[in-house]
Amino acid sequence: MRGCGILFPVSSLPSKYGIGCFSKEAYDFIDFLKESGQGYWQILPVGPTGFGDSPYQPFSAFAGNPYFICLETLAEDGLLTPQECERDWGSDQERVDYGALYNGRFAVLRIACDRFREKYLESGDPKAAEVKEAYEKFLEEEAFWLEDYALFMAVKSAQGGRSWLDWDEPLRTRKEDALREAKAELSDEIRFFCIQQFLFNSQWKKLRAYANKNNIKIIGDLPFYVAIDSADAWSHPEAFQMDKDLVPSVVAGCPPDAFSATGQLWGNPVYDWKELKKNGYDWWIRRIERNREFYDVIRIDHFHGFESYFAVPYGDKTAENGERHKGPGIDFFRVLKKKLGDIPMIAEDLGTVTPENVKLLEDTGLPGMKVLQFAFTSWNSSYVNHRHIRNCVVYTGTHDNTTARAWIEEITDGERSYVRRYINSENTDYGRFTWDFIREAYRSVADLCIIPLQDYLVKGKEARINSPGVPDGNWQWRLKPNFLSSDLSRSIYGLSELYGRLPVPEQEPASEEEDA
Repeated sequence: MRGCGILFPVSSLPSKYGIGCFSKEAYDFIDFLKESGQGYWQILPVGPTGFGDSPYQPFSAFAGNPYFICLETLAEDGLLTPQECERDWGSDQERVDYGALYNGRFAVLRIACDRFREKYLESGDPKAAEVKEAYEKFLEEEAFWLEDYALFMAVKSAQGGRSWLDWDEPLRTRKEDALREAKAELSDEIRFFCIQQFLFNSQWKKLRAYANKNNIKIIGDLPFYVAIDSADAWSHPEAFQMDKDLVPSVVAGCPPDAFSATGQLWGNPVYDWKELKKNGYDWWIRRIERNREFYDVIRIDHFHGFESYFAVPYGDKTAENGERHKGPGIDFFRVLKKKLGDIPMIAEDLGTVTPENVKLLEDTGLPGMKVLQFAFTSWNSSYVNHRHIRNCVVYTGTHDNTTARAWIEEITDGERSYVRRYINSENTDYGRFTWDFIREAYRSVADLCIIPLQDYLVKGKEARINSPGVPDGNWQWRLKPNFLSSDLSRSIYGLSELYGRLPVPEQEPASEEEDA
């Protein structure tokens, strides 16, 4: 079934309080998607971001980002006053100021969580019973990850933000007495992080339900690796290659190539796939189960890591001494299907392609990705339209690419001429040229077409989400308030209609009378 959607991170939504969140603007964007003939909203990972603000390096692979909790909703629920929400959230409406967020958001959330405790958890008011019951049910259902995450964040806060690798040995290695003592001393702080997650979960469930009601499915990212400074690495060292003192023996990276003589040192802990296989990949299965609570379709980042991975000795300054090892391969996906059934997923299969990568993708049956910005660098590129297959997802670009407009401006005259001839565009205006480029994605045979919102808006490089390898200025771009127009919506709808990508209306279940 052909379909289409828009790539637009939650953080990039407009809002009053410094970063996109689950506010009215998110609901308005779902309305925009529906009016534009779209069936999918693709977002980036929603985990709690740490150092560097990257959603691909969260403090937890299971938790939600507290920055996305809507303060206005908390005010409507009586947990905040409008005055308490007024802080310095940054002066630029088109950029996220993470420093301002860090300094102000948790102080406001602390007020809200204290009021939540008083209003719902410690109150004898019968009206509070339903919320209290929902909270306690959440604690019970999410105990596998929530208890460790809340303790991890509470200890990290008490330690001034230090990495768990630098904690005192009893806490770092999770000695029972040290954990018991920390839980007793930090009980209020632990509850603060639990309530945060409950509020995140409640608001996200409502937003996702609204999307689904309007026939919009959420595509969300699942990062392949976890951050080394994360609740996951600290609380489940058995899932990773660590020594007896819980120090990583190797970390993830990429071997030297034409682009980097010393390779790339990513620094993430590497999975112990042999150990994981012994217990039926339990940690990974639980992780995907949790992501199913977030998303309708899961895009697995760095899919090639399931076929093989590159491990670098911990402490090395470059990736030159790393070695490649076999991953779990198709066995993982067979176990996953046996335990959870069929889960709609997309494989991020970009990068170096090997016969082994191709075979694993074919064996899983998952759709891979075709990025048009990669299609015109050579005459035999696998990303060019006439080499697409139906079981794939076509993009003009991803969050790691510059915008289509900027790309058209930056490529060479020869490459631009090749693109122009291939997509049959005679437009010299780069804005119209950008829309011709979008049209090329729409007419692909690919089942699904995803376009970044910035491309529809013909934004330049200022709207780039992420520049891999560049440490500063990423994950910051935001949409101006009230910037999406009905004219734009009609233009996008026209493409969806013309190329047979309009979503099929959800069928109402037949009544008993109709069955009769």
